[in-house]
Amino acid sequence: MSGDGARPEDGTRLTGPPDAATSSVAIVVVNYGASAMVEGNLLRTVGDGFAGSVVVVDNFSSDAERQAVTEVCSRNTWLLVPSEVNSGYGGGNNLGVRAAIAAGATEVLLLNPDAHIGTDDLARLQQRVRQQPMTLLAPLVVRPDGRVYSASTDLHLRTGEMLATRRRPGGVRDSDVHVWVSGACMMLSTRLWSHVGGFDEAYFLYWEDVDLCRRVVLAGGDVAVDESCTAVHDEGGTHGFEGPSRAKSPIYYYYNVRNRMLYARLHLPARDRRRWALRAPLVAYRILLQGGRRQLVHPGRTVWPALRGVVHGWALLRSRG
Repeated sequence: MSGDGARPEDGTRLTGPPDAATSSVAIVVVNYGASAMVEGNLLRTVGDGFAGSVVVVDNFSSDAERQAVTEVCSRNTWLLVPSEVNSGYGGGNNLGVRAAIAAGATEVLLLNPDAHIGTDDLARLQQRVRQQPMTLLAPLVVRPDGRVYSASTDLHLRTGEMLATRRRPGGVRDSDVHVWVSGACMMLSTRLWSHVGGFDEAYFLYWEDVDLCRRVVLAGGDVAVDESCTAVHDEGGTHGFEGPSRAKSPIYYYYNVRNRMLYARLHLPARDRRRWALRAPLVAYRILLQGGRRQLVHPGRTVWPALRGVVHGWALLRSRG
């Protein structure tokens, strides 16, 4: 990227002096009705020392929000990529990374709207990715109170259960698990991104980060966490939680249950797919309990979306060619 900023077709300036360490990094954030949150967390991330670029993809939610996010990007000289539809988390990031690559980025940081990371930690992630361009790298992701939200996670293939890699039981082999890191904050080279083809947009929301990590490994790359770097994720700051309780949104329950089956369809052998299908109702119930038992008194917003996820997931497995 040049010192006066690469200029995309719409004339939006991408900031960053050429001699700064982070000048080749693009931060990509997908917005859906949360422009104020996006601006606040991005300003906390870029601080005064970030020399790279910022790409904000706006998945259309309303005319008022489109105007608001346009103003946010204008006053901060960030590149806005407007989508006329809601293309989901994966589709939105694919649009954003495409714009970042066109503008000259060689590394991209994918960041949730409700997350932020310090500039120094961002620079450390970039340095390691530049040294290891086939590594998808994440920081330790914590909640606002400091509790760990996500590090390296094992997806156990026999059961479909997820456990922190650091808590892996003895006797579990590497071949028994798929290791993944959260899409709340992850960095990778544009070389690796292009090699694996970005996110699979069939997921729309949830599990697309699990899928991407698996495809990175299948392509000969690595998935890792640098726990010397920390990002803060205010989980549910967009649409994960509803109100002050732990209850989550209908879209959360539906896609978490449904996309578990999509992952099985794409990555597992027949025996494991059948086992995951049989366990789907139990897994859906456990996902529901993440919001607490009291939410079950409103089944239209909790139980029924999860059950639809089970049914549609089973249909995905049956449609496998």
